[in-house]
Parts: sequence; C-alpha cells; structure tokens
Amino acid sequence: MFTRMAAVAATVIVAFAGPVCAQGIYDLSPAQPGRPHTQLNPAAVAAIGKDYKFVEPGVLTVATNASTPPLATYATDSATLVGADPDVAQLIADSLGLKLKLVPTPWADWPLGVTSGKYDAAISNIGVTEQRKERFDFSSYRAGLHGFFVKADSKVEKIADPKDAAGLRIVLGAGTNQERILLEWSKQNVAAGLKPIELLAFDDEPNRLLALASGRADVIVQPHAQLLFIQQRDKNVKRVGVLSAGWPERSDVAVATRKGAGLAVAITLALEGAYRDGSFDAALKRWGVEEERLDKPETNPRGLPKY
Repeated sequence: MFTRMAAVAATVIVAFAGPVCAQGIYDLSPAQPGRPHTQLNPAAVAAIGKDYKFVEPGVLTVATNASTPPLATYATDSATLVGADPDVAQLIADSLGLKLKLVPTPWADWPLGVTSGKYDAAISNIGVTEQRKERFDFSSYRAGLHGFFVKADSKVEKIADPKDAAGLRIVLGAGTNQERILLEWSKQNVAAGLKPIELLAFDDEPNRLLALASGRADVIVQPHAQLLFIQQRDKNVKRVGVLSAGWPERSDVAVATRKGAGLAVAITLALEGAYRDGSFDAALKRWGVEEERLDKPETNPRGLPKY
C-alpha cells in the first residue's frame, strides 16, 4: 500500500528543532577550528587537465546543498556552510593548492551549474549512476546508505531484510530510492505470503518526523547520515537497520565534475592522499558518518543501473 500525504500547516514544522539545536554535539560555529586540513598533493596537482580553467583562478568553487545536516548545513551565523561535505571539499582544495569557495545550491540546480561551468564541482551527497556518468565524471568517497529509524521506545528492534518490514507502516520521501526499494520489498513479502509494507510519503522531513512521533508511522527511512544527526539532536529515535541506497547494488557517493573536464582524476588523487594521512577519516568522524567511509576513492566507479 502506498499513500502520499500533503504537507500540513507550517505551524507544525516549527515544532521541530533546527540544526542550531545540535550545537554542542556537532561544531556548528562559523570558525570551524576543528576542520581537518591536509598538505599540497603534487601528484593531484599534476593530474589537473592542462586545458582546465577554474571558475575563479586559484579557487575551487564547489556547489553543496545546505539543507542536509550533518553532510552540509549552515553554521550558527546562518551564512557559513559547515558539515562533512564542506570538510571533504576543504581537503580537496588543500590538496590542489587552491582556496575553497562553497556555494549553497539546491539539489535540483547542481547538474546545470556543473555542466555550464558555474561550479568546478558539486559535493552534495551525489550518488553515482550510469545515467549520470553520461554527463559527469565522478570521484567516489563515501557509501550511500539509508537508515531505518524508529521511536526510542519502539518494539521494532531490527530491519535487515524484507520480512522484517512486513506489515510495518514506513514513512519516506516520494519519488526516492527508498520508495523504489521498499515497493520491491513489499512485493517480495506478498509473494512470500507475508503482509505488505504500508508506505506513507511526505515531501518534507518535518512532516515525516511528525508521522513517526504521532504514531502514524512505525519507521522512518531516509539518508542514514541525516537520521544520525536527528538521533543525536533530539534523542527520541533509534536506528534499527541500514541498507545500501542502491539496493540490491552498492551505491557510491562521489564528487561530480563536468564530463571530460580533466578534474576527476586529480580529485581522486587528492582524496587518496587525504585517506592516507588520516585527514579524511577525521573529517567523517567529526560529523559522525565514519561508518560510510569507502575502502578507497575511485574515478568513475560502477554506478547504479538505469531503472
């Protein structure tokens, strides 16, 4: 069963704590004194395409979505971008001997911005797909995971495969990979003689959280890192499972650059250097997403197939 719900009144939305309430758990200060840095990587610099021109000379201009803490959000000054993705961007800029310019960019706008040359790269929780590889080059750095989270006092203890979700009411975003995966899980359950999964869809996170808190849903599913942030911030949900964002395939998250621009190999080498010296691990750990670390960065890894 699938139900799409309209957004409710804005007064409901303000009942939820914003990212600023996580100050003290995460460093949301504009100064970011704990942001990791790394050294110039000559091999990465040498790999930059000889004809590539940066948007601004001496600057790496990176698009990122500021509404996905702890991956990227605004600091307490409501202007500075902070999070795991800005930290990764800083490490790449350091490695290439460039200053970093972060540009808050809605998710829907990064593809045109990168292909048109408005941004050198996009670092915005972007999953590698075979369709996207037709227009972009990728440098992978993190695993794409979804999380299953429930209320802290829920009797649901584990969701590891379709049968664990049989008969549960699960709230998610419409048109997402989570929806595709759980529709398939529900189909498998019905074929096995189990109850279907009841899916409830909301376009915005506050209403998904409200559905969980009010008991209309048993489980919320969305990107793992975002739910970890909410767990730390609100202390009223717990994790009961994770799955690949591309189930049944592996899903890699990557830096996106314009196809054939000559930056992808350089960025991959920059990430490799940050992996070796520990600065990459430090960046993920300070935002609580170290579980999502890939074994190694790759240029244009296998992407999710076209569905």
